Amino acid sequence: MADQTASAPSTPVPPAVLVAAPGYQVRRLHQAYLAAWVRAVDPVLTGPQFAVLTAVDASPGQDQRSLASAVALDTSTMADVARRLENRGLIVRKTAADDGRRKLLYLTEDGERSLHEANLRARALDERLLEPYDVEQREQLMDLLTALAGHWEGLTEAL
Repeated sequence: MADQTASAPSTPVPPAVLVAAPGYQVRRLHQAYLAAWVRAVDPVLTGPQFAVLTAVDASPGQDQRSLASAVALDTSTMADVARRLENRGLIVRKTAADDGRRKLLYLTEDGERSLHEANLRARALDERLLEPYDVEQREQLMDLLTALAGHWEGLTEAL
């Protein structure tokens, strides 16, 4: 006798409850972004490393803890990222004269060069990611994403 059960679709469709969940959509965006970053920007330099290089470039000599806050990293993750960047010769960490516990970060010449090259590719990726939207829609989308990120960060502190 033949099997009478309906066969599952060849490509499973996510349940509606997932599709309606903002966290699910954010995870999808994050996964797609990571894959695009590796292909279009840099297969070795991570997004958090890029953020730290960008922050160090904007504020050379700033302490590691302050920079962690500026790029939305916790202090232990920041320490790991900074150590990896230092090991690759992209930054130097110097001990603050007034407080031996504070590490001040500076880009090296290789760090400046790597950041410049990665930044060109990252901005090109941004263009590709936002190409379905006109300038006004892009501004609105970025305003909404920024507000949502701020709201969600605030929620984590309240929970």
